[in-house]
This record gives sequence, C-alpha cells and structure tokens, in this order.
Amino acid sequence: MGAPSSLVAFLLAMLWAQDVGCSAGVLHLRRQKAGTGRVKRAWVIPPISVSENHKRIPHLLVQIKSDKQQPGGVIYSIKGPGVDEEPRGVFSIDKLTGKVFLNTMLDREKNDHFRLKAFALDLGGVTLEDPTDLEIVVMDQNDNRPLFQQDVFSAHVVEGAAPGTFVMKAEATDADDPETDNAALRYSILEPALKGVFEMDELSGEIRTAPVRLDREVVGVYNLTLQAADMSGEGLTTTASAVIYVDDINDNPPEFSAKEFLLEAPENKEGVAIGRLMVQDKDLPGSPNWLAKFTILEGDPEGAFAIQTDPQTNDGIVSLVKALDHERRDYFELLVSVQNQSPLELSAPKAARALATVRVRVLDANEAPFFRENPWRGKVDEGAPPGTEITIYRASDPDTHQVQELRYSQALSLDSWLQVNPESGLVSTRQTVPPRAAFPEGWYTAQILAWDNGSPTLTATGTLSIEVVEVNDHAPRLRPGAGELCQQGGSLLLSATDLDLAPHAEPFLFRFGTSGTPLAHNWSLSHANATHALLQPQGEVAEGLHILPILITDSGQPPREREQLLNVSVCACNEEGACQARAAAVVGTVAGLSFGALMVILSSAALLLVLVLLVAGLEHSRRRAFHKSLLGSSQDDFRDNVLNYNEQGGGEEDQDAYDINQLRNPDLLFPPPSPRIKPPLRKDHPYSYSLPQYPRRVPAGPSDIEDFISEGLEAADADPGVPPYDTALIYDYEGDGSAGGSLSSILSSLEDDDQDYDYLHEWGPRFRRLAELYGQ
Repeated sequence: MGAPSSLVAFLLAMLWAQDVGCSAGVLHLRRQKAGTGRVKRAWVIPPISVSENHKRIPHLLVQIKSDKQQPGGVIYSIKGPGVDEEPRGVFSIDKLTGKVFLNTMLDREKNDHFRLKAFALDLGGVTLEDPTDLEIVVMDQNDNRPLFQQDVFSAHVVEGAAPGTFVMKAEATDADDPETDNAALRYSILEPALKGVFEMDELSGEIRTAPVRLDREVVGVYNLTLQAADMSGEGLTTTASAVIYVDDINDNPPEFSAKEFLLEAPENKEGVAIGRLMVQDKDLPGSPNWLAKFTILEGDPEGAFAIQTDPQTNDGIVSLVKALDHERRDYFELLVSVQNQSPLELSAPKAARALATVRVRVLDANEAPFFRENPWRGKVDEGAPPGTEITIYRASDPDTHQVQELRYSQALSLDSWLQVNPESGLVSTRQTVPPRAAFPEGWYTAQILAWDNGSPTLTATGTLSIEVVEVNDHAPRLRPGAGELCQQGGSLLLSATDLDLAPHAEPFLFRFGTSGTPLAHNWSLSHANATHALLQPQGEVAEGLHILPILITDSGQPPREREQLLNVSVCACNEEGACQARAAAVVGTVAGLSFGALMVILSSAALLLVLVLLVAGLEHSRRRAFHKSLLGSSQDDFRDNVLNYNEQGGGEEDQDAYDINQLRNPDLLFPPPSPRIKPPLRKDHPYSYSLPQYPRRVPAGPSDIEDFISEGLEAADADPGVPPYDTALIYDYEGDGSAGGSLSSILSSLEDDDQDYDYLHEWGPRFRRLAELYGQ
C-alpha cells in the first residue's frame, strides 16, 4: 500500500500499544503547564484513514476507552453521518468494548470523510465524559475513468486557414481525487493520418490546424476520434468524436458548359422562358460562392431579354421581357458573361472572365389583324335609301411575310337597316335609315369582326359610331285645326309642330295660303314666338264659320311647308268674353274634316257593329246547343232503334269504331254550361228537382252504381227534351224478342241452319262484315 496505508497501520499500532500499556484502556495525553506540575485532560483520537472499496467487511477501525472506568462498567456509543444519519449503517460500535467497525464498502466520490461523536456512559445512562470527535478519512483509489463533456464535438474552420488556427477545445473530467494522479488527464487524436491535418494539445485538449492546407473541394468534413487517459496517460481511458466542417470560400469562379447556345423565341409573347444557359462551379452548392450572376454585355439594346439564376441548378434562365416582332427583327446574337454573387477570394487562382454567345431566332407567328381607326366615326342621313354606302371599314394584317385574306362580319347582331360586305368590308344600308329620334342622342354603335385565314385563325373587333343626321323630311302641322273667337276684338292663338328635330323644326313662319278666299284679306297673322302665331280679324267680320288657308314653313334646309285649312268660328261674346253660340264652332269643325277622315270613322263604326252582331249570334247558337239534349237532336223514337253499348267494331279492318274515350272522359263530351244561363226545369217535374251538379262522374266502384242510376233518373226527369217522367224509360233496349235466345244458346247447338241473319244487312256498315259471314 502507499503512504496513506502506512499511516493507517502506524496509527492503529499506536492505538493498540496504548491500549495494552494502560490498565484503564485510556490514552493519556500530556498537556504543557507552567512549572513542574502536570494536568490530566480528556482522551483524543487522531483521524482514522480507510481506503475506499475495502472488501473485508466488517473491518475494525479503532477501539476507544474511557479513563473514568466505573466499577459497574462503561457503555460506549457513536452518532453522526454513517451511523444514525444518512448514509445509515456504515459504521457500528461494540458498546461494551468500544471497538468501531466498518460495515460496508466506501466510495470516496460520494463521501470522502465522516465526522462522528463518541459517547461514554455508565450503566445508568449518565455521561461520564464529554463527547469526543471521531474523524474517518476515505482514501482514494483510481476507480473512475475520465469522461468527455459530450460524446460528439463539432466545429467549423474555413478552407485555406493558416496553420495553428484554433478549431475547438475538447475537455474531459475525472471523478477521482484531483490531488492524485488518478485524475491527471492527457489528450490525443487516435487517427494517425489526421495528425498531420490537425493537432491536439495533450494538456488543454485544444485542437488547431496543422501545416497542411485545407481544401473544401477535396475534403469537406473531417471525423476525428479523441482520447483522454488518467494517470498522466497511463491509466484508464475514454474516447469521443469530433466533426470538423471545412467552410467554403469563393476560390472557384463559374464557367459555361459551352461557348455557344442556340435558342428560339416566340413572337408577340413576353414573360416566357426560351432556354437555359448551363454553368459549372466547384464551390459549395447553394452558397453565394456557388450561385451565378449573368450579364448581357452586347446584342440587346432595347432590353428585350433577361437572364435569371435557377437557385436549384445554377442555370441561367433566358426569358423575354418585351414582345418580339418577327417582321421587324427575326435574329439576335447576345454576348453573356457569368460570375458569382459574392466576389472571388484574393487567394483564388487567376482566371479569365467566363463568356458565351447566345443566338436567338425569332419564330414567325400568326398575328391578329387590327383596325387602324378604332372606333370609326361617320355620318348617314336619316331616311337614306337602301344601298347607301356609309364607309369601307377595312382591317390591316401585320403578317407581312404571310399571304393571308381577311373577311368581315358583324360581331353582334346588326340592326336590319345595316349590312357589311364580307369581302370588302363595305358598310352600307340594307333598308331605309330610321329617323334620328329612334337612336339615343342620334348615334348608333355597331361592331365589325375581321378575321384572317391563318393557323390559328385570329380576329379583330372594330367599332363603328354612326351619327344619324337629322334631315328635313317632315313639314310642320297646324294644331288644332279649328277654333273660335269673339266678333268684337277677339284673337286666336295658333301653334304648329314638326316631327323633325332642330335645326329643321322651329321657328315656324305662319302666313296665309295662296289658295285663300277673299275672306283671308280680312284677317292678319302676327308672330308670337318660335312655334305660335296670333290670328286677328281686320275690321268687322261676319258671325259664323270662316275657313282660312294657313301656310306654315319650317326652318330646315331646304325648308318644308304645309298648307292647312283653319276653321274659325266667329261668335258674339258676352261681357265675360265667352262665346254665346258654340254650336257653330262644332259644325265648323265637322265641316273642316276631310272626306277620307269621315270614311274612316264610318268604316270603323260599321266594323264594330258587325263584330257585335257576330258575338250575339255565337252566343245564341251556344244557348240553343245547351238546351238541346243528347237524344233531342233526333226526331226518331229511340225505342224503335237498336242502342249499341260497349261496341268494339267489326274487327281490325273496321277503323270507325266507337271512341271509348268519350265514356272515360264525359267532361269532353258534355262541356259545362255557362253560369249565366239558368238550367231549364220541366213543368211536369213532380217535385221541381233541380238538375244535378255538372259534370256527372263515372262510378268508381260497384257500390256507387245505384247513386249513378238515381242521378241519371233525376236528370232525365228534369230534362225537357225526353219523354215525360211518368213514361217508362228503356235502358239498353235492343228490340222485341231475340232470335238467338239467351247467351247459353250459342253453345247449346253446333248447327245454326235455323237462324236468320239477313237482318244484319239492315244494321249499317259496322255490321257489314258480320252480315257477309252469317247472311244468305
């Protein structure tokens, strides 16, 4: 054992020697004092050393005795950590002999020493001496390996770093006593090949670069195995990993994969990619040292092209910024350079600037035609006759290198008065142009469609804005055509209207017509405003009706005029100025009507009278038809005729069979009577029953047949067209007797020679086939 073990043996020998030499078993220590006297003091036990991981258990550590031995004996005890405090049960003492024992293995890394208190008591539990401290020191053994602070260390270092550049520090710890060699650590790199790239300080654990130059393009990541050993490198060892990343610097410029690139660009398109320029760069992909930046040096003065970098592939994507025109320029030759987004390091090898030639051919595409004047504005006179040419609205085709034809049509439905020639684009009138007033603000807008015969077919839309010019095509008209005025100082205000619009309407010129009678010289016309004139008599005029020709002229170019007869009734007026004889004016108005107007009035009255008579006749006929009964139309006695029920015709050849739908839908056969007509009631009806409510419905089941027959009886009693109610009614009457007997007689005999079927010929065409089969 080492020095600690020798010290423990020495202390134990001293304690045992004292125990043997003293009869009381107490260690008597000398204490200095003044003079020659000596003072006795309490016993003291020096620290006791014991090695950790001691395997002989229990192990005697020390024996204590009190110098105050009593005749009845001494009881010994200890207290403190390891006895009655955590960790419990580590130490124990023989209460009679005072021997202290170690009961379990010790771990210095958990408890490096214990401080106990020893007690000496008599049998009655009385303390004989003051408690004494007992210190136990645990001696260290190399039982713990070094531990790195982490399993994997990582660090970064730029490529081309100078030798001795600090990279990282890897530290380890040892749980053993740091004052001994058990915790003296040494560091190292286990891979011999990497010792020339990195160096590790054996005392501090720092890793630095070696003289060998780092190149990321050669090795980008280094994986090292680190070792730490205690006992100054001769004891226990442990390992950890170190990952060192070499950071990239821009020491490699980009280069084009080819010197020339051939691309094709579509015509009339922008914002589309037309090709890629491939480059190569050895630096770290995705980093600014790797990403390329392209520049167009020559060949694009208008800035029609742009080159963007694809961040995934580092290719240059060539796109169109502006639309190209094949007819203007069909070929481009661009000179393009490339460099990194970050500048090159000064330590990078010098290289020429990377250049490439990009040749772009512009493809010819079919372009849509266009109208040079859009919208086109023009004029046409209202009332212009069909075939009037308005304009030739032609479109232009920008495809000068292609031979194409243009055709024209209406983009939307044109009005019926307008048309366009599909070949020439001539816009003309198909019908007479409507009046200007028919168009909003006098303007009409139409859209013309032009398309070429290229592939694909393209179209253009042009707008025609046609102003319908007002034309003086209506003469003004006098309103009204009659009036009355007082014989003494009276006047009449005349007005005129014109269907035309300005400037072909007012102001109007009023004057007397040339066909006037001498009476016109007794009157005067004076201008009131643009649309009115004042008629006044000159001197005395006779009372009664006066017919004056009035000539009205508008302001159009050329002007239009109309001559009308004005019926003026002159009457004597009372003091209030009211005419006393208005009958003359009414007669005068009628006299002023033309013959054509009178004919129109008379014709209208005659037509109205004819319509009234026609409606009255139809109503009368409908009433007669309603009063007629189903059996009343025939003058024959129904009892003398055969009634056919459920008739099914004469076989497939008979197409004139009875229509069974009349029985299924009685509403169609008997229309409901008019509510305005009171149903007739027979005078001989016994109880004056009213007719059943129309229509009668076919019974839905056998239980309704009785009600149906009762209703039929009541209807027959109330119908004046049938025999009296007290006459027996024959239902399904088919004549007197039956030559065939009952239905069972059909199968009673196979011979029918005694049967006479000649009467079948009298039954009509429906029984003709039956008569031919069974008749003579």
